[in-house]
Amino acid sequence: MNSNIFLLKQLTVKCCNRNLIRNLVTKKIKGQSTNTSLPVFQYASAKKEKNTRIYSWGLAEHGALGERQFLKPITPGRRAVKYMHRPYRLGFGEEHEVVSVSCGYGFSVFTTKAKKGYQVFGTGLNSDSQIGYHAVNKGHPLELIIEPVPIQLPTSESIVQAACGRAHTVVLTKTGNVLTLGHNGYGQCGRAIIENEDYQRQSTVHQVKIEEKFKQIVCGQDHSLFLTEQGSVYSCGWSADGQTGLGHYHNTEQISKCIGDLEGENIVKVSSSADCVLALNDDGKVFGWGNSEYNQLNLATSEMQLHTPRHLPLSRIYGKIVDIATTGTSCLILNDAGQVFVWGYGILGKGPVVEHSVEPTEIPVTLFGRNEFNPHSKVVSISGGLSQFAAITDSGDLYIWGRNRNGSLGLGHLKDQFFPIKVSIPGFVKTVSIGVDHCVAISKSYV
Repeated sequence: MNSNIFLLKQLTVKCCNRNLIRNLVTKKIKGQSTNTSLPVFQYASAKKEKNTRIYSWGLAEHGALGERQFLKPITPGRRAVKYMHRPYRLGFGEEHEVVSVSCGYGFSVFTTKAKKGYQVFGTGLNSDSQIGYHAVNKGHPLELIIEPVPIQLPTSESIVQAACGRAHTVVLTKTGNVLTLGHNGYGQCGRAIIENEDYQRQSTVHQVKIEEKFKQIVCGQDHSLFLTEQGSVYSCGWSADGQTGLGHYHNTEQISKCIGDLEGENIVKVSSSADCVLALNDDGKVFGWGNSEYNQLNLATSEMQLHTPRHLPLSRIYGKIVDIATTGTSCLILNDAGQVFVWGYGILGKGPVVEHSVEPTEIPVTLFGRNEFNPHSKVVSISGGLSQFAAITDSGDLYIWGRNRNGSLGLGHLKDQFFPIKVSIPGFVKTVSIGVDHCVAISKSYV
């Protein structure tokens, strides 16, 4: 009996609600009446602008992932974690409009869009003030920062990009100026090397000055590369393998122009994650210099190092090249048809073995999601870390492969990945930055 009374009450409530909705939607709205008795719903996906989301994964114990609870949990019973082997949505991205991110060796730097206040934030290892000078107690700077903190810079200009090396950071402003901070033992910050300088207890931010304006910045391990609006490449820092491209193998603290085969070329992108460098011009030609111990530059030299930029004859065989990427031992190129080619040594992405290839070979497009159900899908950008590669498709899917140090591939396990596989991120991935053992991705939400 009681159950019947309950059901009768529920039906009465539903009928009342239905009548209420019908009355509301049939009322006149601004002098116009509707004839439908059905409610109208607006779905969240109909919004023109999607929300930006930041995801990080990999080694957590250095603070590079930017989540405080990983190291100092505030939830009762929760333990600190050493690594996060799948993408974690970062709260920092909900509070700030992040426009770019760069992963260094155990630290991350975010640039944000802000009308007032700080625009650049850093988290993770800070042994050499690579994310600025931070001291809770005077004279005792923090070597480890577990969540993003503001980096004080002597400029009021808008910041558009940051690049991170092993222990130094380079920042690019909207007007084409460049600031550097952190370790400068090899001249990678573009300033004079000071013998026995204590980087941990200094807050030096140096402005790099040349006659041209900068438009892109790139950091290798201990060297820096600068691309200008005129398409020229400048460099400074460690050059034991010729990675500065200045025609010699000794370090340079003075920023200088790379010439060689780059002379007269309009370079549009430079890539370096360790000590091998690739450069791409506006016609799709590729140039290389630096370490070639694993035949990365075999098309230009038989030597193990190349100290002057040389043209790599790739485009006539592999189509017009639109993107480039490097790891410590291998290289990757992308052509305008969405085909990806790889060469060098390591986990190249073509099967369950460590490979060595002296010439570029194609990674099958089916490994990047092209199939009968999605025949037009193609890769639109590629990235490289020290021992990992990543590719993003036109549908916003992120594929990754390589060494899986501390879960840095974000696949939910710690095993190396020998061919490209999709990373589970609930959104349209715009860009990804790969460090030594962690990654950070910027995506747009679907809802």
